[in-house]
Amino acid sequence: MNMAEALPLHGLRGELRRDEPMSRHVSWRAGGLADRFFVPADLEDLAHFLRQLPPTEPLLFVGLGSNLLVRDGGWRGTVVLTHAASRRPRMEGDLIYAETGVASPKVARFAALHEREGAEFLAGVPGCVGGALAMNAGCYGGETWDIVERVATIDRSGTLAERVRSEFDIGYRHCAPKGEREEWFAAAWFRLEPGVGETSRAVMKELLARRIATQPLSLPNAGSVFRNPPGDHAARLIEACGLKAFGRGAARVSEKHANFIVNPQGAARAADIEWLIEHVQRMVYQMKGILLHTEVRIVGEPA
Repeated sequence: MNMAEALPLHGLRGELRRDEPMSRHVSWRAGGLADRFFVPADLEDLAHFLRQLPPTEPLLFVGLGSNLLVRDGGWRGTVVLTHAASRRPRMEGDLIYAETGVASPKVARFAALHEREGAEFLAGVPGCVGGALAMNAGCYGGETWDIVERVATIDRSGTLAERVRSEFDIGYRHCAPKGEREEWFAAAWFRLEPGVGETSRAVMKELLARRIATQPLSLPNAGSVFRNPPGDHAARLIEACGLKAFGRGAARVSEKHANFIVNPQGAARAADIEWLIEHVQRMVYQMKGILLHTEVRIVGEPA
């Protein structure tokens, strides 16, 4: 039975859907259906929604879906979509405040507009603040948690809490709460140094030009699939194994950047992409003795 029909969900201002195609909400444009899909109007609406859910309800928070693969069998539970084009950062004293549904490049542009420097790299992070926090996203020498002053989290009871860096285990493309806490990022406050907006905009323009020149941005993809191993680059290893342009179904390793898997016609099954990820891992390990670890998150049920 549909949860929306089985539970007395009252007072929601957001939109609750059933059997939502996740291919519409991940940048790979592949994947199955979510049983339930909620788009909250704001954090208060999200808290009100969470308070009404059963404590065992499987939950998946999604922003722009730029680092996510949902298997073809879909998500047996509820997806919460945090991204909304209308969400904007704002100044709170000397800090920049942004909810997790704000696209990361908006934070970079907002910082430049307010004469702050240090967030330029976020212009090259193709996702939302929530995902950037969850994986300590970074590029071109910058990482998200380098500029975080504190964050807000929300738990299953809809309770908001403020937390600082010391309450998380943070590393390269990794962030996890210390202790056994089940909660999700709701917002972040960024501390940036005073700068020159024109200089920041020039840096962002250069970074974006480099991305366009080296990455297959015109094709559905999820960014870098694998973390770089210490002292090396995943793309170099994959290319050295002769895997550029290697494909499965409609998915293939990008000819432009070997650490990207693309879905050119949007026709690939999630299973094809997942098989290709595992094949690349297997071949690089066999030929180079290095196990590549994924940056992308794979969730859901097989078809």
